[in-house]
Amino acid sequence: MNVVDSSGWLAYFADEPNAKHFLVPLKDAALLVVPSITVYEVFKVILRESTEDAALQAVVAMQRGTVVELSVSLALAASKLSLAHNLPMADSIILATAQEYQAVIWTQDVDFKNLRNVNYFPKK
Repeated sequence: MNVVDSSGWLAYFADEPNAKHFLVPLKDAALLVVPSITVYEVFKVILRESTEDAALQAVVAMQRGTVVELSVSLALAASKLSLAHNLPMADSIILATAQEYQAVIWTQDVDFKNLRNVNYFPKK
């Protein structure tokens, strides 16, 4: 299973230099887990920088994977992970979701750099 964090989705949608790294997890929707917080973050950024239509198209693409809502149990796990790894809220929710689904995180976000089961690609 794979989780692409918001920075990876945004790199992919903007066709940034690191976009190629995210093609691997994004091409297999059956193995793709999408934390709902990433939908929020990606929609917000694309809406701010482009159009609502472009932002909605991104959301449709993200929904090809299994979208995971924030449950109470995930929120509690994320809180613990946030404290243990000094992570911001969204990152801790992404990490908790990945751990729940035994998924690898694909990211450009330095907050994940030294964590287990993470494929980190420094932003270019």
